[in-house]
Amino acid sequence: MISSLHGVVLHSTADQVVIDVGGVGFSVAVPADVPHTATIGERLLLHTSLIVREDALSLYGFADRSELEIFGLLISVTGVGPKSALGVLSHMTVDQIAEAVTAEDDAPFRRVSGIGPKTAKLIVLQLAGKVQPVAPSSKPARAGSTDVVTQVAAALVGLGWSDKVATEAATQTASEATDAERGSVAALLRRTLALLGPAQGGQTRA
Repeated sequence: MISSLHGVVLHSTADQVVIDVGGVGFSVAVPADVPHTATIGERLLLHTSLIVREDALSLYGFADRSELEIFGLLISVTGVGPKSALGVLSHMTVDQIAEAVTAEDDAPFRRVSGIGPKTAKLIVLQLAGKVQPVAPSSKPARAGSTDVVTQVAAALVGLGWSDKVATEAATQTASEATDAERGSVAALLRRTLALLGPAQGGQTRA
């Protein structure tokens, strides 16, 4: 079992990266947020799951171990394959998944490409009791900035990014921005778009 890879990024696309580990290039399918941090020529650590099929060996990689654990739970659900599970993790954070399951709300899962109403309900039913929302982040938003981050994330979703990528990018940008930028939706949006890159939005549509 290949449980992790740590090497130099050789190539990346919207849903895949190639990592050089000891002279061997491993192609790894990843959630949509990983390519934004996968800089070619720099080192990247991924927690991985090797899926063995009769006709293929496929690696799926995640920046956070909690995502790997959720991936394992998702593919245990009837009707959810590795690609569909990866789709869920491209559009929802681990906490968003846990919150939806806890609230018995299958709507967020239905918005993921490849997940139908029946499968969405099965995800909620079969993951019940297995996932719990994480406590509030250890990096709390500054006073008055939460609404701005939410509005920026919503604007990014409207431009084509997934909820997950939009939320994480807006939150990251806010943590690095000046007080003036954190108080302005337009300023924070411009900064976040600069981080994401103008060509990425269409690649993460559901």
